[in-house]
Amino acid sequence: MSHIVLDPNRRKCLGRSSIILIKGYQLIYLKTAAAIFVGTVLCLLMAAWLFAVPTTTSLTRPESPLNADGATDGVAAFQGAAFGGLSVHALNSHALPWRLTAAALVLEERRRDPAAELSRRTLNVILARFGFLIETDLVNGVPADGKDGFGAVPFGMTAGFIAPVGGSKLLVSNVGCAACHAGVTYDANGAPRPDRAWLGMPNTSINLEAYVDAIFQAMRNQTSNPSALIETASAIFPEMDWREKTTARWLILPQIVDRLNALKQQDRALPFPNGVPGATNGVAALKHVFGLPLISDGAGDNGIVSIPELGGRVWRSSLLADGAYAPKGRERQYSLQRDKIDQRHLHAMADITTFFTVPSMGVHPDSAKKYRTDARAIFAFLAEEYQPQSFPGAIDVNQARRGFAAYQRICAECHGTYGWSGETPALREFPNWLGTVGTDALRSAAFTPALAAAIEDTTYADTISAEVTGLYTAPPLHGLWASAPYLHNGSVPTIAALLSPDQRHESFLVGGHSLDFERLGLRLERSGNYPRDHVPFSTPVLYDTGNEGQRNGGHNFGTSLESDEKLDLLEFLKLL
Repeated sequence: MSHIVLDPNRRKCLGRSSIILIKGYQLIYLKTAAAIFVGTVLCLLMAAWLFAVPTTTSLTRPESPLNADGATDGVAAFQGAAFGGLSVHALNSHALPWRLTAAALVLEERRRDPAAELSRRTLNVILARFGFLIETDLVNGVPADGKDGFGAVPFGMTAGFIAPVGGSKLLVSNVGCAACHAGVTYDANGAPRPDRAWLGMPNTSINLEAYVDAIFQAMRNQTSNPSALIETASAIFPEMDWREKTTARWLILPQIVDRLNALKQQDRALPFPNGVPGATNGVAALKHVFGLPLISDGAGDNGIVSIPELGGRVWRSSLLADGAYAPKGRERQYSLQRDKIDQRHLHAMADITTFFTVPSMGVHPDSAKKYRTDARAIFAFLAEEYQPQSFPGAIDVNQARRGFAAYQRICAECHGTYGWSGETPALREFPNWLGTVGTDALRSAAFTPALAAAIEDTTYADTISAEVTGLYTAPPLHGLWASAPYLHNGSVPTIAALLSPDQRHESFLVGGHSLDFERLGLRLERSGNYPRDHVPFSTPVLYDTGNEGQRNGGHNFGTSLESDEKLDLLEFLKLL
């Protein structure tokens, strides 16, 4: 075709048919070029899809020993399994682009304190304020692999690399099981040891409400300068390569900015209260995930629940504070003896717990079930090997024996029957009592018929029987001495105050606390403040029992005991 257009004079000699032929060639050429372009785009899109990594496993999960049994695998899963929380889907709600998040937090710290250095040390100081355990040794877990190339997340977090599109790379993090369910140990004087953690005990200082809000504010303030954010991330994490920098700058940051713009009318990240140190708000979070109405548009949906010790949960016939979740086709509340805690029971309860990753980690309900092998391994560990930390202080055994008699008379009907033939009492039968004891009713009211219906409308319809009970379950008392504050909402700081309602605090500090072994609970002044000589390892928060959902009334069992009988009972409870 080129020789025809080189000589304009030859056009005059061309007949009509020749012109048509030339135009036909031109059309074929254009169509071919268009086809090649479209094909190239499709190939690129297909490559982006084929080589994308939308979900990954966690680098914080330690390797199980070869030929490990289910319980040992359960320890490793408990420490660091991702349960589907490291994914593109979770990144839209719960998971975080870790290095961007860390950079924003550090820059925000430097905005308040220009002397703060651009380092992981500053990052660790920030994270410790929220109750995360930094560089801690796990007393009853699998030894860590010593891997640190993935980004220095605190203990209990999961982290791994995903590729939202082919060729991209992004380190994402999420809150894992151990973030909330591995607590500090305590010495013989009740002083906390955040450098030594106990898997299965509650982290009574973790403050997810403050953590989420700090990230929200830091991102809002720091994303206006993308270059500074990327440079800071690179300074904190020198191992961050060009692919991750490119992904963070041009793929992830624009999405973060769009999301922040959508929330520009809000002064906080979530529309509902997300808890206080040691307490979370899973029911409001689940309603938010499902798009269901919140109490007072969220402001009043303060049905917080104190993070429990997990070992005793193998004795439960239903789960959640109100017993709302029960295995499908099985009785909701029934008494359990040790020999009835068989594999069928453990598997049923473990399968239900995989659903907890929906509100806590942003996992889609259709995906959460895939991780039931890990959940079952965790329950095997809890049933076969786990024990809470033993009380580290001195115990008067004779006094405890007298307290055992008081327990059997006052407490056993709801909290279980113990046998005591060896050194420590052992739970023999747990009644799975469900009822009302006059405690704050907001949490039980927060679980609505609409929420129960929404759960039944997921793939968990064959796994969970969701029901509005309007009541509360009486929990097992494993590790009670280290689980303060008490009641389902953490509104009473000591067992002594639980037994003497006139001593209950109207407000008190919680988070980074030490323990009072005489009163069995938080070490506090009468004012509710910490003793002057105590330096909290995380930032404490004032717990106000005047707030709806945080009332401290009810549960008046044991209040009629004589003073010496109450002391005897406290001595016995130290052994559980």
